[in-house]
Amino acid sequence: MPSRSNFLAPGADIRVEGAPDGPLRGRTFVAKDLFDVAGARTGAGNPDWARTHPMATKNAWAVQKLLDAGATLVGKTITDEISLGLLGENAHDGTPLNPRAPDRVPGGSSSGSASAVAQAFCDAALGTDTGGSVRVPASFCGLYGIRPTHGRLPLQGMAPQAPSSDTTGWFARDAATFLAVSQAMLDERPPTALPNELIVAVDAFGFADEAVRDALAPAVKRLGALLGSVREDLLAPQGLSVWGRAQRTLQMAEAWKTFQPWVEQENPRFAFLVARSLLAGSMVEKADLAWAALMRDEARGRLAHLLSGDAILCMPTTPSVAPLRGQPLPVLDRARDRINCLAAHGGLAGHPQLSLPLGEAEGAPVGLSIIGARGADMTLAAVAQALEDQR
Repeated sequence: MPSRSNFLAPGADIRVEGAPDGPLRGRTFVAKDLFDVAGARTGAGNPDWARTHPMATKNAWAVQKLLDAGATLVGKTITDEISLGLLGENAHDGTPLNPRAPDRVPGGSSSGSASAVAQAFCDAALGTDTGGSVRVPASFCGLYGIRPTHGRLPLQGMAPQAPSSDTTGWFARDAATFLAVSQAMLDERPPTALPNELIVAVDAFGFADEAVRDALAPAVKRLGALLGSVREDLLAPQGLSVWGRAQRTLQMAEAWKTFQPWVEQENPRFAFLVARSLLAGSMVEKADLAWAALMRDEARGRLAHLLSGDAILCMPTTPSVAPLRGQPLPVLDRARDRINCLAAHGGLAGHPQLSLPLGEAEGAPVGLSIIGARGADMTLAAVAQALEDQR
């Protein structure tokens, strides 16, 4: 049994039984410590958040959805501080173990949820994804992890960060469990037919490390053979770094707007990186916001065009394997900036994206992502199952 201390949030060793007759009966899950659980305190990875917010009186929508489906909640998990992070290191609660690469970070901000599933403590886990916080730990820990269509699922009882990008997501170790959880969350059965075209995002593959490209090449070949038609195209004609800058601008400005009343009222303690992000968000100029909003419009148009037919797009989830733990700030800043370049389209365009655990480089996992049209979440889950059935 894995050590609960390396992924459970402080005071969150809890258990809530699921409905006795649901489709997920017998399965267990954990929830990131941004989701309310009745009778528990939501800590959001910061001791002053926990201190200044009341005990939850009802379950978050996503938690209740899985409980009603029969799954049993067995804990709440560590998150990057107020969800502002991509690597999974929390100065207050610690860094959850990445069991597939113990010397490396698990990815954030849904770090504890990914760690718990990867260590087989539970069958599935709830996370959140604003700028990559399910997709990145899924890639780093070798899991299935989805950022669903933005706006499709209610976010009641989930602590917000940047509402125009916030989503609830989930993890699983195998495609069958992932498909079952997806059906419960989305209230939808998988389609009877798979997409008939695969678009390979050549700019995203070109941006990734050579070791990542090589590790994912067999999976891309398998995926192309499954769907029957393959073509190459650009994800971001304006440049991946341009999309990254736009998403970062919008996200940090929204995050500051979300947390400003609490910060000004409570003067809470923050790790340097979190304080720096909030400060940057507070200083975003109106002209920069206007530019970023226009770039979001372009990104939405681009994804809608690429995925207007019966096609899905594939790309590396992250440009590299997980960074080593405890790196100096300049190294971490570079890693975050590169990750953001491959994750920005999620918040900008809002399309569903599923990271598949189909590669290994430098002895560590790396994910291949598939992206579908808005609303095609279950199609992605069906593709994942079909690929696993091929093995």
